[in-house]
Amino acid sequence: METRTIVSSVGLPVAAAALGSVATASGTKSRWYRSLTKPAIQPPAVVFPVVWSTLYAQTALASIDAQSQMTAAEARVYRRKLAVNMALNAGWCWSFFRGHRLVPSIAVAGALAASSADLARTAGESSRRAGWSLAPYAAWTGFATVLNTAIWRKNR
Repeated sequence: METRTIVSSVGLPVAAAALGSVATASGTKSRWYRSLTKPAIQPPAVVFPVVWSTLYAQTALASIDAQSQMTAAEARVYRRKLAVNMALNAGWCWSFFRGHRLVPSIAVAGALAASSADLARTAGESSRRAGWSLAPYAAWTGFATVLNTAIWRKNR
């Protein structure tokens, strides 16, 4: 297995998780976040770290699987898509929790959801298992977009 495959597949999700958690950890304790009216669809706080840890691990494993089935050119494209996806992932945390920017965060979340669906599709073209492994990530980021929008609506 190529070193780039391991580094990108594991390194990018770990970096996104680390960068996102810096913004999220202090953001969820902020007066601003606590003052927001949360919609009924908001899961309990304990759900988020469990879900995100699982999704990052699934993304890493699916990315290794997918890239191992790709040509060098296909793997380069996939790594670029993964890098953009993980940048959007971490960027949402900074936009929402640190920037307190609800509307721009909706746009970032929507871009992340579209990117996640495309990542699953791209992985699935090389490895059906990898594509299906990324489907929960695409679904969760879609839900996150809906949740972000619902928070904005309740706090206009």
